[in-house]
Amino acid sequence: MIDLHCHILPALDDGAVDLADSVAMGRQAFDDGIEVICATPHFRDDDDLEIGALPARVAEVDEKFTSLGIDVRVVGGGEVAEAALTGLEAEELDRLALGSGRWVLLEPAPGPLTDSLRDAVDGLRRRGYRSLIAHPERHTASDTAERLADLVDRGALVQMTAGLISDGPASATLLELAGQGLVHVLGSDAHSSRSGPPLALSAGLERLWEIAALREHVEWIARDAPTAVLHGHPVEPPYAVTLGR
Repeated sequence: MIDLHCHILPALDDGAVDLADSVAMGRQAFDDGIEVICATPHFRDDDDLEIGALPARVAEVDEKFTSLGIDVRVVGGGEVAEAALTGLEAEELDRLALGSGRWVLLEPAPGPLTDSLRDAVDGLRRRGYRSLIAHPERHTASDTAERLADLVDRGALVQMTAGLISDGPASATLLELAGQGLVHVLGSDAHSSRSGPPLALSAGLERLWEIAALREHVEWIARDAPTAVLHGHPVEPPYAVTLGR
């Protein structure tokens, strides 16, 4: 399994507190069967994240895992806020893209999804990037499914939080969206081993297996789609969006 959304880099954003916390998160991932973690620190327009330092920070954690025998790779990326795209140079965007590829984990603006997210997806595509929409469960409204479907039509994919699909008040909404073909990858969105959701995907994938329309595609969601994203390949979902219209 591959986790495309995780705040595992230490002392950088609201994620891992220190390297020991990162190591504990890595052990959680290994125990869950995760093989690759994409480190995605927040990049927002009010942050002072040093984009140029990210490769070294990723390498520090990856090398620590290797030295401790934790068989989990850590690769680079970022969670880029919709409002922070303006002004990002091509080199900066390359370093924030997931893995070595051309996909950007795009964080919608607070509140319901709006036309500005659509414009951000279109703007990234004009620059040669595709969008992976982060945690839409934080932005639900009466038109969420329709807006996500429009973004998928524009070439985006949708990432949902594994722990919230498997448990909690958002699970019913997420399972409904998933049943409409509006989930393509899961992410842990884990921030720490000491609080919040664990660095795990398997329980969320098990819930997706309960959806008849997705049952034969769970392996694609867990491995094939995120692998293609990390390598910058085009992704064509093997199931269609069905909104019942």
